[in-house]
Amino acid sequence: MTRWALRTTVRTLGTVAPERTSQWAERLFFTPRRTQPSRTARAVLEPGQQRFLELCGEQVAVWSWGEGPRVLLVHGWSGYGGQLTAFVAPLVAAGFSVVTFDAPGHGLSSGKFSSLPELARVIRAVARATGGPHALVAHSLGAAASAVAIRDGLSVERAVLVAPPSDPRKAVAFFAKWLGLPQGALARTVERIEARVGKLEDFVVPSFAPALKTPVRIFHDAGDAEVRLESGEAIARAWPGAALVRTQGLGHHRILYTPAVVSEAVAFIRESRPQNAWPLWAAAATEPLSPQPLL
Repeated sequence: MTRWALRTTVRTLGTVAPERTSQWAERLFFTPRRTQPSRTARAVLEPGQQRFLELCGEQVAVWSWGEGPRVLLVHGWSGYGGQLTAFVAPLVAAGFSVVTFDAPGHGLSSGKFSSLPELARVIRAVARATGGPHALVAHSLGAAASAVAIRDGLSVERAVLVAPPSDPRKAVAFFAKWLGLPQGALARTVERIEARVGKLEDFVVPSFAPALKTPVRIFHDAGDAEVRLESGEAIARAWPGAALVRTQGLGHHRILYTPAVVSEAVAFIRESRPQNAWPLWAAAATEPLSPQPLL
């Protein structure tokens, strides 16, 4: 079915049967797409120590590398832990151990449905089960969920957020527009979503960020078509002491594999401990990026 045909069908059904349409839309909203790891990601995941942990009622696939203070890598919606594997080797070389995982409903983990607050709970559960992270690096929805996890008690010395969305209400609005949900069906869908996860306004990151104390570095591309730069800017303005690094031409995903971004993120995490506590680390050849002041 083409998108035009889907939108036409949804508009029709949403008008004549808004309750049934909202039930279907709610399930679709909470259903991530399982993405297959790339060849590059598999090459890093395979030598890692893999295990399954029973967390939050699901079997969660977890990988780890190295020794030393832990850095937790958190993927986004319809992603997988291997999407952040460009950070593994530099972090291990810097004297850290690294942990990543597939969230429920993603990758190799069990489950079918997920959401921002459910991902936040899994982040905290993985953190507890793996000894507690020193720092974390999180992408997209995983970045917003990490902020919620920090708000709810996760303790880390440093946080790196890549392309973080700021407001789940915007995601719902985009979802409704993409599907062509009529207003009545949309209102019922929002009611169903909030019945499951709570009030969406409770997860607007700039609303609770002023109370957060964790030093944070935010990376966001000016041309990100999936999560607009304005989201990263809003979070950076609200989070005390936050620094925002704007990039150009990297989009929503390539930013995760760009040496300058990885180098800057690892350097930021290393700053949280005395220099003599770490082995020598060969920095990436690419010049590090610099935080830019907010307008």
